[in-house]
Amino acid sequence: MTETTLQIRLLTEVDIPAGMQLKNTAGWNQTEADWRRLLRHDPQGCFAALAGSRLVGTATSTAYGTDLAWIGMVIVDPEFRRQGIATKLMRTTLTHLQTQGVRTVKLDATPAGRQVYVDLGFADELTIERWEAVAQPQTTAHECRPLAAHDWPAVLELDRQAFGTDRARLLTALRADSVCALVADNDGMQGFALARHGSVKTYLGPIIAQSPEIAARLLDGLLATLAGHTVFLDLNLAFADGKPLLETRGFAKQRDLIRMQTGALSSVGTSAQVFAVAGLEIG
Repeated sequence: MTETTLQIRLLTEVDIPAGMQLKNTAGWNQTEADWRRLLRHDPQGCFAALAGSRLVGTATSTAYGTDLAWIGMVIVDPEFRRQGIATKLMRTTLTHLQTQGVRTVKLDATPAGRQVYVDLGFADELTIERWEAVAQPQTTAHECRPLAAHDWPAVLELDRQAFGTDRARLLTALRADSVCALVADNDGMQGFALARHGSVKTYLGPIIAQSPEIAARLLDGLLATLAGHTVFLDLNLAFADGKPLLETRGFAKQRDLIRMQTGALSSVGTSAQVFAVAGLEIG
């Protein structure tokens, strides 16, 4: 393939079936609903690479105002790798975000993909760990309850304080797709947790908690509700005592990912109250 045969254009919902094929080849867990959510959140910030009429690569961005944007779904067809397609997609996405005035851009990279991002000016921030288990009810009582409509303003405010910027649009869409949504609020809103089905396994996240004890209550509630399902989450290592909390509930670590950022140095999205992220493609 020569450079002139590669076209970069906006990714649209028409591309979702081909995007699912790319995603399946990569072994990722996203669903068609995940693609649609990304496209609806930032329709001008998601891009496709085409060789002729064939979709051979994708990249998405999710902007949280101008404070932060997250890049995800950077996938290249195995037959077209090592031809600079991921770099072209990333440059297009970064240019778009710069024109929007976004100050900080982050992503969660696999070790294999890290060098692409280093070459584009990204620097390591911390490690995110993926953990997996078959959900089982715990012997201790889980002191949390289902999220109700009247909880939503307090949930959004807690998330804004914990995440560091407003992501109400994203959370509203995630809540609509959730199979379980819980809150812990004995003395005001102390934490919340969402879970959604993936194409292979059920994803737990985001889980926002003001302490390890609150995270344990929310996690136990999710595991009881989803008993028998294979579940996984992406642990933010900035959260204190996250690993033992997972180990005692039968989780096993699967792999490491590298959180990276470029632009203005910022801790947005990586605070100590984020126990499990919302998704590698959205932060």
